[in-house]
Order: sequence, then structure tokens, then C-alpha cells
Amino acid sequence: MMSPDRAVRVDAPTERSNPRTRDIDLLPTLDILRVLNGEDRTVPVAVGQVLPELARAVDMAVAALRAGGRVHYVGAGTSGRLAVLDAAELIPTFNVPPTWFVAHQAGGPEAFRRAVENAEDDVDSGAAAIREDANGLDFVLGLAASGRTPYVLGALDAARQIGAGTALVTSNPDVGPVPADVVIAVDTGPEPISGSTRMKAGTAQKLVLTSFSTAVMIRMGRTYSNLMVSMLATNAKLRGRTIGILQEATGASEEVCSTALTAADGDLKTALVHLLTGVDIERAAAALAVADGHVRDALRAVGE
Repeated sequence: MMSPDRAVRVDAPTERSNPRTRDIDLLPTLDILRVLNGEDRTVPVAVGQVLPELARAVDMAVAALRAGGRVHYVGAGTSGRLAVLDAAELIPTFNVPPTWFVAHQAGGPEAFRRAVENAEDDVDSGAAAIREDANGLDFVLGLAASGRTPYVLGALDAARQIGAGTALVTSNPDVGPVPADVVIAVDTGPEPISGSTRMKAGTAQKLVLTSFSTAVMIRMGRTYSNLMVSMLATNAKLRGRTIGILQEATGASEEVCSTALTAADGDLKTALVHLLTGVDIERAAAALAVADGHVRDALRAVGE
């Protein structure tokens, strides 16, 4: 572990002074917010510039999951907390197995709520997290605004050594060689408050993570059109939502959709294939099993 009294100067765009926000402390509140909002509006444009690299990462993650592997997020500080949030939200949204996405935060669970001193500088800890929990079938996505966080780079290096696919999300387009197959460098520029990467860099990471995981879920067949069809109706609220989704997807009445959902034991996809094709529940479920849960593939199979 790095000595706690060692200082490192990071040369990254996020650390530089932003000329557009100088003397922001002299502005009235509304003008402060306008300046910050102006900076925030540059982030989606910057993310749009790295979509080809992001697409490569999505395809690698899909290949990993289809091969029986997992997706690992690795980050420190804001990056790690955003990774934990994204991984956690996939379970209720897409009903994914909790093992599909794993988040590794420098400093462990204690760092979710407060900073853990020197945790991000521990390259060995990052490497150990991957060696102990990953294998060559997996995909590892590191997040580091500066592109140089030792914990993250240690994890990526360990991932490559075991044969896992790797990618790095950074806000440093000038980052040097890193142990990643894909570098997703979002050029968010200097932060409104110099070095505060929870701002534009953090927003970019949130956008990248949300787009990444959503695209992975779509490719894995967890949606039909733009509808969340993988959820199970385990309570009254979710049952109401699933009936609404069935109505939108099929045009059937609420009563018909409710009956189909009951017959399918709350499985929305099975009820959907049943309603769209007219086949019985058992055949709909069987078609989905063969299609690995992809509704459109099941519909094609039933129609053949």
C-alpha cells in the first residue's frame, strides 16, 4: 500500500482550472446554478463522441454473460459508488441474477458512505479483488476519472492476466497506456470546481454506466421493444405494472392480460408470448426456454 504521507500530482484535464467558472463564488445563487448547468450540458455531447468504444465494451460484456461469465465494475470514491448503484438497480429493473453484475469499491462497503483513506492508492487490493472473484470468462469495467487510479489499474491488470476482457472509463483523453482492451475516454474537460470529479466526470460515468448496462440488458433479451418484460409480478404494485406492460404490448384488455399473467404464474414474458401468438402457456414457456428468454426469438420459433 502507498505511504499515507506521499503526495501525487495528477496531470489530467479534470484537475485543471476552468476559465468559465473563475470567480463563481462572487455570483448570486441563480447565476451560480446557470453556470453549473451550462457545464453540465456539455457532458452528453462528450459521451456521444465515445459511443463506438462503448459499443465494443457492451459487445464484450454480452459475450461474457452468454459464455457463463460475469461483469465486474471496479472503481474508487465517486466512481465506485456509481458502479455499486448501477449494479444494484439492474436486479429490480431487469430481474437479472444477482451474480451477473458485481461491483468492487476501493475500501469495501465502508467506502459506500464515506471516504476510506488511501484505499484508491492500493494497487494490490484492486488486483486481489479480481483474482479472488473473477475468471477468464468475465468482463471487467474499470472507472477512473483521471485514468490512473492504482486500485482500478491493479484490477484491470489482474483481469488481463487471467484472460478476462477489460475496458476503462475515464475523463482523461490523454491517458497513457493502460491494461484495458477498450478505453472509453470521455473528454469532459476541467471541472467547474477544479478536481471535483463528482461533477462532470461523475455525470459522464453515470451516463456511460446507464447506457452500458441498459444496452447489455437489451442484447441479453431482457426487454421486448422498449418494455421491461423480465420482471416478475411478486407484489400488487408490480402486478399492476406488468398488466400495463402486457396491455401496451398486445392491445388486449386488462381482464385478458390479468388472466394470462395468472396462468403464467406471474411470468410476464410467458404471458406475452401466449397473448401475441395464441399458443398455450406451456408452449409459450417452452419456446422462451429454448430461446434463452428472448421474446422475439420465441415468437419466431412459435410461428414457424
